[in-house]
Formats: sequence, structure tokens, C-alpha cells
Amino acid sequence: MPDDKVLDLIFRDAHTPQGFLDTPVTDERLRQVYDLMKWGPTTMNTQPMRIVFVRSKAAKEKLAPALSPGNLDKTMKAQVTALIAYDSRFYENLPKTFPNNPKAKDGFEGEDKKATSDRVALRNGSLQGAYFIIAARALGLDCGPMSGFDNAKVDAAFFPDGRWKSNFLINLGKADPAKIFPRNPRLTFEEACRID
Repeated sequence: MPDDKVLDLIFRDAHTPQGFLDTPVTDERLRQVYDLMKWGPTTMNTQPMRIVFVRSKAAKEKLAPALSPGNLDKTMKAQVTALIAYDSRFYENLPKTFPNNPKAKDGFEGEDKKATSDRVALRNGSLQGAYFIIAARALGLDCGPMSGFDNAKVDAAFFPDGRWKSNFLINLGKADPAKIFPRNPRLTFEEACRID
């Protein structure tokens, strides 16, 4: 069994901060998070998640018009905001990432398979986004995932060629203890699960 301190760090004591301290997040730390999270499983090793790390003032200003009012201030003050996106043509990498099936990309390529490939990309990109949060927490970063933004505006600003599609955002850094709210209740096993 994992050490309780590790479980506390990743799950039980981790909160979604509403503000961050002015503590830099280095490029090396972002690489470490990615290099850890990339080992999480995805369907046929599709790995559709793509990330843009928004840190510069210019990039933050480009992101700002897409944010909901409740997310604007905390995002502008976060050290880094990860735009979690997915590659709509992830299947082009399958000859490399899933070499045991040379015809794997045939199941996703083409206009007639677009609905299937979009569904696989979104589902597995979301799964990888969850791995990203766990990896970031394990490496000492606090995470503030958000859905309160306009996807079309983010896509127009950051992914104008249309290949990558925004999924959700994660503010990263060291949480400001004064901006951490008490934990909200969670559903019990009995409320959320069933064993058939």
C-alpha cells in the first residue's frame, strides 16, 4: 500500500485553490509533470492530450477574453495556466505509439470516422488531464482545474488551425493558504457506487 502521506498529498489534503502565491513554476517542473503523467494508460495508447502552458503576460492577455468573470482574476495571478487540449488527428501518431497494430489509425482516419475519433480524443484527453493533475500534485504543485471559459475563443486564440481543441484549464502554482476554501462534501461509496 502507498504511504498515507502520498495519498494525502495527491488526494485527501489537496484542494482547488482560488489564489496562488508568487512562487515561480519552472520549465523543468512542467517537464517533470508531463514526463510523469505520460505513463498513464489511454485507449490503444492514443495519447491525444496536448498542452499549452500560458505564462507570459502576452499569453495571459490572449487568454483573458475567454475566461468567465469568476475565473479571470485567479487565472491572471496564477504562475502558469495549462490549456488542456486534445489533438483531433491523434491517430496520425498511432504507427509510433501503437506499433503492435500497423492498421490502428485506419479505425479513426477519414470523415466517416470523425465522430468516433472525436469521442476517443475527448475521453482519453480528459483522462490524461486527470493524470496531469495527479502528477502535478505529486510533484508539489497545487492545481485549480476550470471549465469556466469559452472554448471557441480559446481555440481561435491558441489553436487557429483547428487541429487542437480546448478541453479544460488548470491553474498551477503554490496555493495561497488564505485562498483555500473548506473542502466540500463528497458522495459516499453507497451513494455513488453499485456492485452487481
